[in-house]
Amino acid sequence: MSIDPVTLQIFGNHAQAAAEAMAFTLFRTAHSTFVKETEDFTTGLCTPEGLTFASPRELGATWFIGLEYGPVIRALSDYREGDVGMTNDPYSGFVCTHSPDIHLWKPIFWEGELVCFAVGHIHNTDVGGAVPASLSRALTEVHQEGIRFPPVKLVAEGVLDQRLLDIMLLNVRAPTQNWGDLKAQLAAMTTGERKVHEMIRRFGLATFRAGMEGLLDLADRQARRVLSSIPDGDYEFHDYLDEDSPGGLPCRLQLNMRIRGETAELDFTGSDPQLTASLNMPTGGSARHILLMVGWNYVLYTLDPTMLLNGGLVRPATCIVPEGTVLNPVFPAAVGMRSMTCMRLQGVLMGAFQRAVPDRLPAGPASGGPMMNVNTTDNRTGRRVMAAIDPITGGGGGAPDGDGNDGSGGNSGFLKNTPVEINEAEVPIRILRYGLEPDSGGAGKHRGGMATVLEFRVHAPGTVVTARNRDRSRFRSWGVQGGLPGAASQFWRNPGTARAENLGNTDVVTLDPGDVIRIVCSGASGWGPAWERPVAAVEADLAAGKISATAAARDYGVVPGNAAETQRLRAALAAAPRRDFDPGPEREAYEQVWTDANYAALTAILASLPIHWRHYAKRQIFARIEAMAERRGDGSEVQAAFAALRQDFPQIAG
Repeated sequence: MSIDPVTLQIFGNHAQAAAEAMAFTLFRTAHSTFVKETEDFTTGLCTPEGLTFASPRELGATWFIGLEYGPVIRALSDYREGDVGMTNDPYSGFVCTHSPDIHLWKPIFWEGELVCFAVGHIHNTDVGGAVPASLSRALTEVHQEGIRFPPVKLVAEGVLDQRLLDIMLLNVRAPTQNWGDLKAQLAAMTTGERKVHEMIRRFGLATFRAGMEGLLDLADRQARRVLSSIPDGDYEFHDYLDEDSPGGLPCRLQLNMRIRGETAELDFTGSDPQLTASLNMPTGGSARHILLMVGWNYVLYTLDPTMLLNGGLVRPATCIVPEGTVLNPVFPAAVGMRSMTCMRLQGVLMGAFQRAVPDRLPAGPASGGPMMNVNTTDNRTGRRVMAAIDPITGGGGGAPDGDGNDGSGGNSGFLKNTPVEINEAEVPIRILRYGLEPDSGGAGKHRGGMATVLEFRVHAPGTVVTARNRDRSRFRSWGVQGGLPGAASQFWRNPGTARAENLGNTDVVTLDPGDVIRIVCSGASGWGPAWERPVAAVEADLAAGKISATAAARDYGVVPGNAAETQRLRAALAAAPRRDFDPGPEREAYEQVWTDANYAALTAILASLPIHWRHYAKRQIFARIEAMAERRGDGSEVQAAFAALRQDFPQIAG
């Protein structure tokens, strides 16, 4: 059955409203701060095959638009009314992407026929494991990242599996909180079921079924229309995580994007090998896994804000993701910190598209800001508290038509902040500062968004702070069309005192009573030459405390009240060569050694090795090249380093 455009539009509004109602139910009834304030959850409706056709626009995370639930739906059988499936295992169908994310799916029937599923997830603050909040880059295998459940029926014909629930709650650090959030999820599933029944009564079953497919097809056509407006070509982009493990080497994420008409091929060959750290992204090598496609969705929605947000958006793309790499690890690789890798990969997608249509897309987003979790004791009651207190985010990159958003934007706009009053009421800490960090946004004709900064004091011994996703302390976001990179991130213990300690990319810290933590996200980058920014706009930023007088003169060539000096400084800035891409001096220095040719040689060598040798071999090759007196950057030194490695370890070939 076909469906006419007017009816499809009306149907789509109802489907989105149903997904929004599910989200509102979850949002209003959840227990944990990370769900009810930060909104790290999703809700939606998917076809019987598992394709998401309706998602909310106003509530929850935007990561999982297009997540295909098919693998976990098919893992169970004999669905009946009142059933609810559950999983949080990253390797069971590659739907869940790390263990704190509990996914539910509820079959919805009409007159005995299965018509669709209500679906969604929440991020639990803790699901047990080796560290509070369950996640750290130092973990090396998925077994350390908390209790895992393969696809299983949590509820069967309306009856909760109490034994399953008891096992879950026995293994987590905040069982009351987890149970409260799970009940909120179940309530959202019930809301979705009720809304679907209302839609079928309004439209009829045949129109409902045609509407599901019609919405997916419409999003597909919208995506293809955007792609057809982009010049055909091959667009390369890469970026780095600061470390591939604690204190380790940079981790390269590589994309070769090929646009041909209304389709695109996203080839991630050249990304680093699977890591012995938890930064791996579990995708199962899927041609369109949502972790690979989040940046794709962001770009398409930026280029066409009328775009429907459903699984049809990813249909025009095909991904190539070699097995045994950081973007397609094999079991039992740790994957808990996949969110940091995914956020950086989103920027890689944005960068590739920016090269294709530089006059239509912004500069590099901030990234590198952590989700802050505190595990402490309330001195008044003796109660142990485990809570997420805030996402520390940066802004969006400067765009062709204006400045980037301050504090939140780019690829972190879906994360909501938690008010200071809520944090201090629920967690026994004292917040000293929460705001925007001056001079953090990259200079440009259109300035990059500023970063957020948080300072707080703890009061109990044995307090553990987990700063999940710490990054961008070395490699900064990238400026375009003459714009400058954003500032690097910072993480300090007891700043400004004799006991000050730079924590770098550490993500788990044990604190003493009275210790102060200061954490600053990286800033987003600028778009266009900074000397083209109107003087009045620079002076307004200076007056508002967004930039310092030093930055105003150095980066923008503006000295308030001194027109002659301003003219002189701006003329000098204008005379300098314009840079269409500026990743910052840190990355440029790194790539003096690790050229594209060297990395291509490294990729070919590592791909030829057994998976369990690759990360070790990478480290050995890096160390041997570091010791070389002469470097040509043409790949020959990589070949020489590997030849020496094989002499030392002849068993390396397996």
